[in-house]
Amino acid sequence: MEHPKKEYVKRAGFTLIAVLAVHDKNATDEQFLGFFPLITQEATDNRNYVKKAVNWALRQIGKRNPALHEKALQLAYEIKQIDSPAARWIAADAIRELTSEKIRHSLTAKKKKNK
Repeated sequence: MEHPKKEYVKRAGFTLIAVLAVHDKNATDEQFLGFFPLITQEATDNRNYVKKAVNWALRQIGKRNPALHEKALQLAYEIKQIDSPAARWIAADAIRELTSEKIRHSLTAKKKKNK
């Protein structure tokens, strides 16, 4: 069994990914795509703080721009296929938010703004 404090270390890492997705306007899509293997790997961690942080990171990446939205949604559907309650929860919650009318509208506005 992992040391309990490692739960908070993992949580902090994924929290930083989420915060970068929101605030680092100079980060490239490739930098965020580089986090996808880590998101997939840790999606099976059933510890509450970890799974919530993994979910948060995936959702924030998916809300960054239309291209990352498509990739994050694709990853969420892949994670949904993993035989793990945590992975299914992460995927279902991410899919629910990333396919919501509010997020789709926001991304459409971003797309028009960047043209």
